[in-house]
Formats: sequence, C-alpha cells, structure tokens
Amino acid sequence: MKKQIGERIRELRRKAGYTQSMLAKKLGISPSAIGMYEQGRREPDNETVVRLSHIFGITADYLLGNTTAEKTTGVDISEIFEEFTGKLSTQPGLMFDGVPLDDDDRMKIIDAVRVVAAIAQQQYKRTPGKT
Repeated sequence: MKKQIGERIRELRRKAGYTQSMLAKKLGISPSAIGMYEQGRREPDNETVVRLSHIFGITADYLLGNTTAEKTTGVDISEIFEEFTGKLSTQPGLMFDGVPLDDDDRMKIIDAVRVVAAIAQQQYKRTPGKT
C-alpha cells in the first residue's frame, strides 16, 4: 500500500528528531501546517515538497510515496549540525562522562557546535576552487 505524504513527513520528522515546531521553523511555516500535513488534512505545495526533500536528504518521489527507496539528494552539513543541536536540546537523560547534563550544559555544547559549524562554513567559502 502506498504511504500518504503525511505519514512520510511524520516518519521522517520523528526519525530526524524534530518536533513539529522545529520542522515548521526550518520551513518558515506554522506548526499547525505541519500537523495538518501529517494528519492528511492538507498537502504541501511543490516548493515545500522540494524543501522537505532537502531537509531530510531524500527524493521528492519518496516523500510523495512514488517509491520506497530513500535515495538521498545530498545532505548539507549544516542540516546535520541542526539535527544534532535539535537532539541535544530535546533528548531527555543526556550525560557526559556519566554526569547528567543540565540545561546550561546543553546550551554550552550547542553553542560550541554552532561555533564550529560557523568556522567550518567560513573556511569552506574561503577555500579556492569551492563554490
């Protein structure tokens, strides 16, 4: 049976560790729109389908239920950093060397990851031959 687009969006969002609000923010739409997509009460427009495929690193055909293969379209490293920081901020029971992390510790780690990502992005842009 062909999966509906809403089921795929929910499945991919959960697999990536995003809340509906987090995904909505990445897309620049309301969290209720994500909820409506997932419930099958509304379908995303073509631009949103393309943006979702890039966020999740899958083909639009997979998202639309035309194929069962999650062939990637290429994942930007910034998406991986965003996914990681999203999981850091929401994952319960995180520990570092056996010591539980409090919210302040989480924010310090997230800030450090963002600094590393910004440095990497600037370095990549300055490297000759890179576009």
